[in-house]
Amino acid sequence: MGYTGREVLEFVEENDVKFIKLMFCDVFGNLKAISVLANELPGIFKNGYRFDASQMDGFMGVSDMDLVLKPVLDTLSLLPWRPQQGRVMRLFCSIFREDGTPFEGDGRHYLNDVVLKAKKLGLDFKAGTSCEFYVFELDSKGLPTKIPHDNAGCCDVAPVDRGENLRRDICMTLEQMEIYPSSSRHEAGPGQNEIDFNSSAPISAADNLITFKNTIRSVASINGLYASFMPKPLPDKSGSSLQIVLNCKNNGSDVFKRKDGRLTNLAEKMIGGLIKNLPAMTLFLNGITNSYSRMTAIDSMKYSFWTDVNINAPIKLKTTSDGTGALIVRTPDNTCNPYFVLGLILNACIDGVKSGCSSPEAVKALDSSDSFETSFEKIPSSLSQAVAAAEDSDFIKNSMDKRMLAYVMDKKKEMCADFEQAQNKEIYETVKYFYTL
Repeated sequence: MGYTGREVLEFVEENDVKFIKLMFCDVFGNLKAISVLANELPGIFKNGYRFDASQMDGFMGVSDMDLVLKPVLDTLSLLPWRPQQGRVMRLFCSIFREDGTPFEGDGRHYLNDVVLKAKKLGLDFKAGTSCEFYVFELDSKGLPTKIPHDNAGCCDVAPVDRGENLRRDICMTLEQMEIYPSSSRHEAGPGQNEIDFNSSAPISAADNLITFKNTIRSVASINGLYASFMPKPLPDKSGSSLQIVLNCKNNGSDVFKRKDGRLTNLAEKMIGGLIKNLPAMTLFLNGITNSYSRMTAIDSMKYSFWTDVNINAPIKLKTTSDGTGALIVRTPDNTCNPYFVLGLILNACIDGVKSGCSSPEAVKALDSSDSFETSFEKIPSSLSQAVAAAEDSDFIKNSMDKRMLAYVMDKKKEMCADFEQAQNKEIYETVKYFYTL
């Protein structure tokens, strides 16, 4: 929308805004916020907001200096669930070091750089998401339980689907923030829901996903419920995914729309780049040990391949309702940092274009034979395997800041070691992830 600082200050005054949440993410995509009073904004617009990151995990151990938040004015939005008098507004922020250089752990910088790189090649990407989550009951003390909100199944309706009103509240709240879902439904698991979003510019799509997760948690809490984005909160039920939907135009032409039944040359190279690099990217798409409980429960998610028919595959090409083509990456989950993940997916597409990757034939049917074993590369089936795949990948090394990558690797290796030492893996994951994701 292109707000100026003056317009933001006018908005604050006209809408009785008293508090501004400066929102930002750590390396792993966890949302953080610092609340400031409205009268502090002019100074923050001029000089940024300095904060000490040494007490927070996820900021690469920075302790020798403050980091600086600089609000992104276009992300201005009121928080509808907060009081209507003395209102609360949010602004997403980019993170910088004291010397003015971008902080390497800030995914916004990373994604913006990749988008600019794509534009230099004439590629204009849009991204949408389909996000699954579970809703659970609270106990008498208001603490989360693992009792699902209902026992409905895929696309069931009320009264069996008890999440219908909750999804309605979520969608209406998002619309007040000028974020527009395209559809919602009950998913296969008990208490499991899905909300889909139309495509937008990649940085907006990442902002919207972070906002969406925060909104779901807030609206669920208001309704006396607990929303969880843990990939596999119930071991014997469906896992929750985060599907990334890509659209792309090259000089106004739809890259993923078939021409006379054939893939465009660019689409073939992009699919080839994604298939080649997907195993190495998995560490960032599926960031915790519990992610692999979901992945390994689905046979078709064990190999890097693509399809253009209605089967469950890591990468799928489809024609959308308006006739455009879309590429869907189906392996990610909500443990990811969406800025880094979208940046990596776009980088993999760019890598395919630059290296002239050829795409293998689309898989038309799932086969239980050994053909997958011999034809396609395996996707890591554990966090430790994902770390090893990323460490061995030139694509990852060349795509990401070395300091940030080393920090992520160390943290993930610690996570693997803690998991291996846990006597009861389910209890360990519940304690570590269920109450925070």
